Amino acid sequence: MSDLYWLTDEQMAKLSSFFPKSHGKPRVDDRRVLSGIIFINRNGLRWRDAPAVYGPHKTLYSRWKRWSEKGIFGRMMAGLAAQHGEKKTIMIPLVDCLAINCRAMDATYLKAHRTATSMVAKKGGVHA
Repeated sequence: MSDLYWLTDEQMAKLSSFFPKSHGKPRVDDRRVLSGIIFINRNGLRWRDAPAVYGPHKTLYSRWKRWSEKGIFGRMMAGLAAQHGEKKTIMIPLVDCLAINCRAMDATYLKAHRTATSMVAKKGGVHA
């Protein structure tokens, strides 16, 4: 697949100062995992649909979930925006600020179950 996304050495150098310290067991390859997370979010895919070259989808999701909860992605984006002189608030947790121009990306995915509607008819007909 030629359309896979990989972070460059320069981009990894910019991001590495924001990485948390590894405690205990060393983390798997940061470049591979972060590239996979960016690929998933850019393409609006489910975690399960991640190409195998990025590693197990559970690893991608776990890293995204842990680092999102700890605010690491937010600090990354705020720090990268500050390096470019941006004073705006960044509301989206994953932003492609690794290039010269910062672009926000929303990877929201909502799915409602068919019983989630508030207009449920009650047994025996609709009661007013």
